[in-house]
Amino acid sequence: MVRSSDDDAPSRLEGSTRRLLFDTRNETRLTEARLARRLVINRTRSIALAIAVVDLLAGAVWVTLAPDSATSVAIPGAVLFACVAVSVIVNDRGLEGRAALEMKTEELRESLRRLNAHERPSLTERRRLYREDVAGIVEQYQADSRKYRRVHNSLQSLIMIGSVGTTTIAAFDIGKQLTWQSVSLTAISSAIALAAAFAGYYKYRERSYFLQRTADDIEKEATAVTLGIGPYGDLEHDQEQEALKLFTQRVEDLRNEQRRRQQQLDQPAEQAPPTAPPQSAP
Repeated sequence: MVRSSDDDAPSRLEGSTRRLLFDTRNETRLTEARLARRLVINRTRSIALAIAVVDLLAGAVWVTLAPDSATSVAIPGAVLFACVAVSVIVNDRGLEGRAALEMKTEELRESLRRLNAHERPSLTERRRLYREDVAGIVEQYQADSRKYRRVHNSLQSLIMIGSVGTTTIAAFDIGKQLTWQSVSLTAISSAIALAAAFAGYYKYRERSYFLQRTADDIEKEATAVTLGIGPYGDLEHDQEQEALKLFTQRVEDLRNEQRRRQQQLDQPAEQAPPTAPPQSAP
């Protein structure tokens, strides 16, 4: 019996699909990395531009109030020079624009979704991949927690320093005319009011606490399933599928709990259900 040359066509087609899926995944990661770099560059330049505008306005007021002072020109000029230097130093040579990168990323993600629809790994393989992805989830939670903690500490520092500065300047402001004391007093008071409003509305401390706690719990689950301790201690080596199933379920429960807390923090104070305040982290 002569064997048909088309007998291995399905296997060749499957191999070609897998290679295309692998290449598309790599290209998607590279494009996402380039998009993230572009966003960082744009954000840095936007911040530098905002600081430069505020610096020019503050310099104009300073020159008006103290025209004979050398520092009224030197300090704003130095700040403006630093902003321009940052904008120039940030290198975006050979990097596409934000709109082009976003469009390319969306096209690659759509292609990846279509390819994934034809490639369906087994349940055990999906659970193993999920276990490997947990490290990225933990890292993301920890990064967000550190970000919110830095913002909270910065706002608290501004409130404390501003309160002391307001009291000190107010003690020297003995006239009603427009002086540098009155201008500084108004600026610091406004900054304190804004910092207090942002800290109370966005709840940075609570977000940091809950994200860090969820990250610690997921990390504990990953350690337990790897070492076979805790709830996985009674499962033998040949029961890996049961351990992965239990691990996946427990991690998903932790993530769902984190999403529920996030929704509660996003609700207005009068609508949010009462929750216990987070304990102070050591």
